[in-house]
Amino acid sequence: MAEIIVRDSIYIDGAWVASEGNETIDVENPATEEVIGRIPSGTAADVDRAVKAARAAQDDWAATSPEERGKLIARLQEAVQGKHAEIAKTITLELGAPAKMSEMIQAGLPLADIATAAGLATSFEWERQLNNSTVVMEPLGVVGCITPWNYPLHQVTAKVAYALAAGCSVVLKPSEVAPLCAFLFFDAIHEVGFPAGVVNLVPGYGQTVGEAIAAHPDVDMVSFTGSTRAGKRVAELASQTVKKVSLELGGKSANVILPDADLAKAVKVGVSNCYMNSGQTCTAWTRMLVHSSQYDEAVELAAKTAESFTVGDPNDESTRLGPLVSKAQHERVSSYIEKGKAEGARVVAGGDTNPLEKGYFVTPTVFADVTTDMTIAQEEIFGPVLSILKYEDEDEALRIANDSIYGLAGGVWSGDADKAKAFARKMKTGQIDINGGAFNVAAPFGGFKQSGVGRELGPFGLEEFTQPKSLQL
Repeated sequence: MAEIIVRDSIYIDGAWVASEGNETIDVENPATEEVIGRIPSGTAADVDRAVKAARAAQDDWAATSPEERGKLIARLQEAVQGKHAEIAKTITLELGAPAKMSEMIQAGLPLADIATAAGLATSFEWERQLNNSTVVMEPLGVVGCITPWNYPLHQVTAKVAYALAAGCSVVLKPSEVAPLCAFLFFDAIHEVGFPAGVVNLVPGYGQTVGEAIAAHPDVDMVSFTGSTRAGKRVAELASQTVKKVSLELGGKSANVILPDADLAKAVKVGVSNCYMNSGQTCTAWTRMLVHSSQYDEAVELAAKTAESFTVGDPNDESTRLGPLVSKAQHERVSSYIEKGKAEGARVVAGGDTNPLEKGYFVTPTVFADVTTDMTIAQEEIFGPVLSILKYEDEDEALRIANDSIYGLAGGVWSGDADKAKAFARKMKTGQIDINGGAFNVAAPFGGFKQSGVGRELGPFGLEEFTQPKSLQL
């Protein structure tokens, strides 16, 4: 058994300090079910100390020039780049993501986030002229960031780097399930030498640390990513002090394959999208919509593609699907697979919820004969489970795609890009990939309906951390 990674301090006012409490949280390797790390379980008193430090640092940080902030964030990017291999290895340990995916995406995206935020600090339009008004975009103030475990560093950098670029001070609560990479990020922050109090780290449980951040009267904004249920709680607590809230929540994204599309490619890419990160991706295309004339062929193609996703040790190069992150997540996904079977959906691939002796694995699963009223077609499963639904015409495809409380992402495939764009414009969702369009780190990211409020990334993401002041001349 490997040596346990112990991080026994929290980061407040530019220094690693002890928590006010004496409780700790164990971090588990979901592939082996062994404890691989231990962190402090932060308290409400820790949050108060961190917020006070952030509040004391806020005015001076907001007064720094965008150029100065940009240079410091660029140095942070270099420092994080220097820890790339260690970050990737740590995320594979605590999350179970396959090593190659950890290197390219889990540890790669944060570098792109930080670099983009550094550039935006100077390219952003800080002043705008509207008739006789000069509109000044000012830093919002102290920002509380609460992040999830599924992309444990990308979700941190998408918030923290942008808030810093906007001139805001930050208090971060990373997920207690996969927190170790956030500590490495703060090692880099400390090395770079941000002014004391500008960036603070308080790990711990959502009910304690997260709620204390959301409710704190000196926090000006809460930026939260996680479940819709938890997001509603954050918004409820934040409303008591009328602070700004940005929420990036759940999804049940539709992948619409129109009859003139390249069916084989659309199905293959669609299955891969659904299973990325073991299906633990809020934007995953978990509903595949196929015309009735192509349905049987699509089901066969999807099943064959699913079977190519090797389940196993995340450090094995042949592994394409790692474990789910925890026992609780494994139980949740397993219960949805059983519910799908009970409600009449047909398993055409996978369905095994204990394929290996150890670890929280499930086999990549494909359900056919899924109808919109089934639980697996409506609720976010957050595991490698694909539902394939049938439609008769484009109007029905659109109705099914929009038949969700969520609206985070989606895909449209057609031999005619203009036709696909026209269909995409009618989908009630925040971002849509057309014929497999690539993810853009500078495009606005966020959802419609119960998928959230606000946007992250790029200039729209930076603007979230500002507020406009009008000067009438």
